Amino acid sequence: MNNGVEQRSFEVSRIFTPTAPVDEKTLFAGRRVQLKKVIDAVNQKGQHAVIYGERGVGKTSLANVLAAFLPTHRDRRVITPRVNCDSLDTFTSVFEKAFREIELVRRQSGIGFLPDERIEPLQAGDLIAGDYSPDNIRRALSIVAQYLVPVIILDEFDRLKDEVKHSVADTIKSLSDHAVDATIIVVGVADTVGDLVREHASIERALVQIPMPRMSKTEISEIISTGVEHLGLEITENALGGIHVLAQGLPHYAHLLGLYASRIAIESGESNITLVTIKRAIDLAVENSQQSILNLYHLATMSPRKDNLFTEVLTACAMAQTDQMGYFAAQDVRQPMRDITMKDYEIPSFSQHLNEFTDEKRGPILKKIGTPRRYRFRFINPLLQPYVIMQGCKIGLLDLQ
Repeated sequence: MNNGVEQRSFEVSRIFTPTAPVDEKTLFAGRRVQLKKVIDAVNQKGQHAVIYGERGVGKTSLANVLAAFLPTHRDRRVITPRVNCDSLDTFTSVFEKAFREIELVRRQSGIGFLPDERIEPLQAGDLIAGDYSPDNIRRALSIVAQYLVPVIILDEFDRLKDEVKHSVADTIKSLSDHAVDATIIVVGVADTVGDLVREHASIERALVQIPMPRMSKTEISEIISTGVEHLGLEITENALGGIHVLAQGLPHYAHLLGLYASRIAIESGESNITLVTIKRAIDLAVENSQQSILNLYHLATMSPRKDNLFTEVLTACAMAQTDQMGYFAAQDVRQPMRDITMKDYEIPSFSQHLNEFTDEKRGPILKKIGTPRRYRFRFINPLLQPYVIMQGCKIGLLDLQ
């Protein structure tokens, strides 16, 4: 491999980043609706936002690039400290992390007839009078907002203890009631909305709720097209369609397949990514998937009986039509089972498999809700679903054609 090709091959992993959120505005794709809603919340005093959705849909990437899309706000610079919350965080530690990223300047007069003015850095935490309470944070942000526009992003909010979430809700309410020109953006899973509103029903009017669904075909295509254009490549419509089917709306897998397909094309001396390239990329994507996903798949499909249907049923679940919340019914599995096995299986033939997928001995990998004869199922880990589809292609159960 010559140096030029090798350099372009290395460049691929900067453009397509399956293991890390996107942090460059030029590489961020899709999510225009969500961006506009967040920017609208920042532009209105007393408004805050909660961004929620399944894991892996790109919430953190949106938070990472937000600063690049926010214009100067009423002659003040927008500052966007982002806190990665964890289960050990207290209310104090969350806002200490945020305030460390907010720096002001204090002007100090010297002593004497012709004193020199000294300029000293001042962290927002220095403005806290006493402990970190919701009201003290409100007072400190009121001062900061005279010089900057603070937009504090609390990522992985669902990992916090309930008492910490309640204090954050109190803080949002206090900031909203006093119309402080500062914004708190909470990022987490769907339960995050309930956790905030449960403490203060009145907080709802101050909270813009922004769902992050799985990406549309157009948005997945934008990720891939933007990336390959940066690399000087082209991609066919069939190849884009194949990635859409495989990724199932999750940007992680769009980036993963984009990475391997682009690298294959570059190292093969090709300028065009085709469906054949994508099929070759599937093998690499399966081999290099996270070990936790590999373990889940193995646990779900292993059986001492050679004629078992666990692999087929799991693949059919991954291909089943879902509702807006990602749930499917046993009836939705029938057609994918026909397509995969070329046989017409009735629901009783695989209902036990579905139940076992909700049991601890096979993960569990599916969540079950509802009542008998009306049960609905959803993948607990969204990242498992595209992996199951790629495995189905690899072992010949599915064909992208």
